[in-house]
Amino acid sequence: DGMVVCGKVKSNNLDVKATESELKTEEKGMEEGSARESDSNILDVSSDYPREKHISIQRHLADLEKLADLKEDEKKPCPLCPEEKFKACYSHKLHRHLQNLHWKVSVEFEGYRMCICHLPCRPVKPNLVGDQTFSKMGAHYHCIICSATITRRTDMIGHINRHVNKGETESRFITVPAPKTSHEVLKESATDVQVLPNYSTPQKTDSYFNPKMKLNRQLIFCALAVLAEERKPIECLDAFGATGIMGLQWAKHLRSSVKVTINDCNENSVTMIQENCHLNKMKVKLNTKQEDNDEAMRDIEENIDTIEVTKMDANVIMHLRSFDFIHLDPFGSSVNYLDSAFRNVRNLGIVSLTSTDTSSLYAKAQHVALRHYGCNIVRTEYYKELAARMVIAAVTRAAARCNKGIEVLLAVALEHFVLVVVRVLRGPSPADDSAKKIRYLIHCQWCEERIFQKEGNMVEENPYQQLPCDCHSSMPGKTAVVLGPLWSGALFNTGFLRRMLFEAAQYGLDEAQPLLKTLVCEAECTTLKHFSTHSPYDENKQEECGVYIKTPNTSAESYLVHGKRKSDEVIRNAAKRQKSENSAEHPAFYYNIHRHSIKGMNMPKLNKFLNYLSEAGYRVSRTHFDPMGVRTNAPLVQFKTVLMKYSTPTYTGGQAEGPVHLTEDVQAGEQVQAAADGKAEDAEFLEDDKSAVAAALFTTGYPTHCAAD
Repeated sequence: DGMVVCGKVKSNNLDVKATESELKTEEKGMEEGSARESDSNILDVSSDYPREKHISIQRHLADLEKLADLKEDEKKPCPLCPEEKFKACYSHKLHRHLQNLHWKVSVEFEGYRMCICHLPCRPVKPNLVGDQTFSKMGAHYHCIICSATITRRTDMIGHINRHVNKGETESRFITVPAPKTSHEVLKESATDVQVLPNYSTPQKTDSYFNPKMKLNRQLIFCALAVLAEERKPIECLDAFGATGIMGLQWAKHLRSSVKVTINDCNENSVTMIQENCHLNKMKVKLNTKQEDNDEAMRDIEENIDTIEVTKMDANVIMHLRSFDFIHLDPFGSSVNYLDSAFRNVRNLGIVSLTSTDTSSLYAKAQHVALRHYGCNIVRTEYYKELAARMVIAAVTRAAARCNKGIEVLLAVALEHFVLVVVRVLRGPSPADDSAKKIRYLIHCQWCEERIFQKEGNMVEENPYQQLPCDCHSSMPGKTAVVLGPLWSGALFNTGFLRRMLFEAAQYGLDEAQPLLKTLVCEAECTTLKHFSTHSPYDENKQEECGVYIKTPNTSAESYLVHGKRKSDEVIRNAAKRQKSENSAEHPAFYYNIHRHSIKGMNMPKLNKFLNYLSEAGYRVSRTHFDPMGVRTNAPLVQFKTVLMKYSTPTYTGGQAEGPVHLTEDVQAGEQVQAAADGKAEDAEFLEDDKSAVAAALFTTGYPTHCAAD
């Protein structure tokens, strides 16, 4: 005459409301007990360690299918679903069920997948239907660390992240450990590094390694090798180590010339760096704090051949310690680390930074460029050089805030990154000189002519007069925009680049040598490629390398001591050298020969066109920013005139190929020197262009009256 409700005998005369109240009380007690159990599991990870892993935690989908024992001729149930939820079926349907319902919504952690489970592992609220009660079993996940059951996927991800933040990353189940050979080993420049499975995707791995940045690493190594020849030993920092490949290359090839410190704020990356150091037979120094300076001085000889690995924020370590060479390669923009980098960098040291936020630098996200760099930019034909000058301007402002100036040694902008290498000049005077080189740029949107604004703070009545073109007078409306502020100085140092080329040949860096040769020619603004095989450190030849010149007679006592100011004589000599270098700076920006080609005309070959411009009396060279770009000091009007003169019609009409024969007026206009660059001469050059077009149309058989159109 009674019925069982939650393990207690109740008579039929009991009130249903009393039964429901007792059920609710027991429900609350059950929920509180499960919550306390889950919290105790999280707080005490090693309470019942180890335990068997749950069947829903697997490495591969094939392992999950093995639990079902799939066979084509038999129906099998799902191993993670009860019979009343998913009935037994054949292998093809069960495979789709496991893949779509369990595997795709899993949570990944340390190579394992925590699949969703529908088994009666955790009871949910018991429901009273009529005169019977049953417990509804809900979908949930099993934590790989504490074996807690979590219902939602987002909650499971947050639960795992809390474990990681507490340092509780060891799994609590018995499993076969993954062999160490599961990490792929890559080799670059005689240096071996272990990488994680998703090493090329920064969102999926802690130790990011990009093989496409090999050229970037070689250029930075050459710059460090040049600095190592100037003074030894030098303290260098790789602020974002990741796998530690860059710092390992420094220590392995430069040996006792450098004292390498590799830093990363991620614990997994630090562990990977230590393993890679042991893989390359390098000693690892873990204690980063020295109690006193005397002990540090005693340990100098011991630490020369070791690599120091630190786990700090990049800003923190650069504030705490001083370095001679600092390299910044964060994921994205590096503007957040510039102030810390210039705070303690030593005098005449080098700071190199790699920026990979190409969407903002290359004017695809202009609002981001304004937010990060404080520059207004638009997409132009010279957008890569615009990006390099924008980064240098940010570097200059950061250095000036620390009373330091800079000298740009190298600026490279390629498809994936923008690399800038600068030398640090301590003192307010170099800081003022560098800050004066930050100017605004006037860019014509019709013909893409450009020029930096003149120095001074006075407002001009008509800024369009500074442009060599006359688009504003011939076109309605506003034709130009102001870009910047940008760096207006030189982008290269010829002596430093030649030493980098020598170091690249010494260490067999084949990929960097062609680019360095192009940079040397671009820095000198010449098409002649004469690269001597002797060392640039030859005692019979002194080459300028920034403001620091090393001669073979320089003794150890004559090197600059860290922390001491330079003498007045050295400062005066440095200023004289800078003035001499500024007089021979390469022209700013370049023109794309295809961008300014004439429709219906065949352009000359690029190398021939360079010779034609050089014969006309202009400085000219190719540029690494654009394969079809021409860096020259010729104005755009003369550039187009020479291009038109040596272009041939597409359809010659049976005539022999050759340069277009221009009229006598055009030939006389071409002989006008670029020094007298006024508006009247610009108009004359435009008339020359029209007559040249008329001559070209005449040779093709078109009516000559169409030339005016």
